[in-house]
Amino acid sequence: MKYDVSLDRRAFLQSATAVAISMSAVPLCAAEAVANGKVIGKPKLRKAVKYSMIQEGHSPQAKLDLAKSLGFEGVEIDAPNHLDRDEVRKASEESGVHIHGTITAGQWKTRLSDPDPAVRAVGAKSLLAAIEDAGFYGADTVLLVPGQVTNKDTENFDQVWERSQAEVRKAIPAAEKANVKICIETVWNDFITKPQQLIDYVDQLNSPHIAAYFDISNMIKYGLPPAEWIRKLGKRIAKFDFKGYSKTKKWVAIGEGDEDWPEVLKALAEIGYDGWATSEVDGGGKKELEEISKRMDRVLGLG
Repeated sequence: MKYDVSLDRRAFLQSATAVAISMSAVPLCAAEAVANGKVIGKPKLRKAVKYSMIQEGHSPQAKLDLAKSLGFEGVEIDAPNHLDRDEVRKASEESGVHIHGTITAGQWKTRLSDPDPAVRAVGAKSLLAAIEDAGFYGADTVLLVPGQVTNKDTENFDQVWERSQAEVRKAIPAAEKANVKICIETVWNDFITKPQQLIDYVDQLNSPHIAAYFDISNMIKYGLPPAEWIRKLGKRIAKFDFKGYSKTKKWVAIGEGDEDWPEVLKALAEIGYDGWATSEVDGGGKKELEEISKRMDRVLGLG
């Protein structure tokens, strides 16, 4: 099914009036969402990192123990990977660091939107492996970049839409069996760049095992504030991650970008978000991860 580009012309609804919160006058952790004049509190967030960011430790146990010591409750891991799954799961159980999701490996090179059916088949196999691993670890989501517009003659918007949706549909029974959601992520792939596009992509797949994975920092590039994305996507958002992005400085440290965190937190509370907040930056050893943890606490109002 082709995407109806006329949907992009719909006028944006104005967001509900909210209490203005000044970063200099009110601590970020005190930010509370207001809807229809009623204070509804803060979103419930659990702090996580990508497993690949933990670059100290020679074993999954050492890595997850380090993550635990720095205040991280969960990780998201590429799948399939070269690690011993039993060892990873044991490390998760013993450290108490939950593997909350998997990330489909190779999704940029073996796109579900590729014009070559053989390449799409490889991508579909990776997605199924990521779903299987998610079920094995007890994770509840699989992050997926569905495709990329690379050549308007062979991989244009409509083609990426149709090809990728066809492959995702094939994977829904596996997601149902594993009790996980395939989450479509917002990235710089010249494909889904507006909220209505992601809404329609998720809704057209029409399954409780399909959801949205919103990258707060990635979407700053396209103009609409992240909080507005959140309000429009609503309950479709199963997970979110973030970095630090500035229109003038590009990639920066967490908390130094154009993300309006008080407004983001209010929007998350308004939609009743209760779940993981995962950073996606370069990572490093204990020193670097400790700094990342502190920055996450500051912007997320944790600690």
